[in-house]
Amino acid sequence: MSKKTKYYVVWKGRHTGIFEHWDDAKAQIEGFNGAQYKSFEDKQQAVMALRDGPGKYIGTAKKAVTTPKHSALVGKPITPSLAVDAAWNTSTGVMEYQGVEYPSGTLIFRMGPFADGTNNVGEFLAIVHGLAHLKKVNSQLPLYSDSKTAISWVRNKLANTKLPETEANKVLFELIDRAETWLKNNTYTTRVLKWETEYWGENPADFGRK
Repeated sequence: MSKKTKYYVVWKGRHTGIFEHWDDAKAQIEGFNGAQYKSFEDKQQAVMALRDGPGKYIGTAKKAVTTPKHSALVGKPITPSLAVDAAWNTSTGVMEYQGVEYPSGTLIFRMGPFADGTNNVGEFLAIVHGLAHLKKVNSQLPLYSDSKTAISWVRNKLANTKLPETEANKVLFELIDRAETWLKNNTYTTRVLKWETEYWGENPADFGRK
């Protein structure tokens, strides 16, 4: 029996909208203070819920899965550092990513827009692009990403995406292949760290399109 599809509505998170894969929804809410979301079995119901807002549904909505931490244990982000992030439009599927120096805000790179992408793919490519850049310029700066999923993909040297390949995102899959190859053929000393949004505020590389 095939697994029944669920639809995840995110009213408040890094990006809002309807997501058909839990990993994509989780990327928007994990570590996001006050995230509001709920799963639905029916797509039409999910569309109505997104339109109506969380008021009718939030009473039974799940809370974002976070591990309680004391702010003193979290500390403050290391400066200077390189922060990377991706932006994904849930309506069009267009994705882009960038890296900025923190705290100066200097743009180091920006890639895209790419059609038929996902947020996780963008976060993964952003980290690898950042690692390659830092190695090329012989920099010892740490790298921050707010995506646990993308960080795990980088550690495993594999983008574990369920994104279907299309003619429109052919270039994107070529970049994924190049990123995986780079990870397998290169060593690096860069520390890849989690940006703690709940304590430090928005990722410095965020596109500001909430």
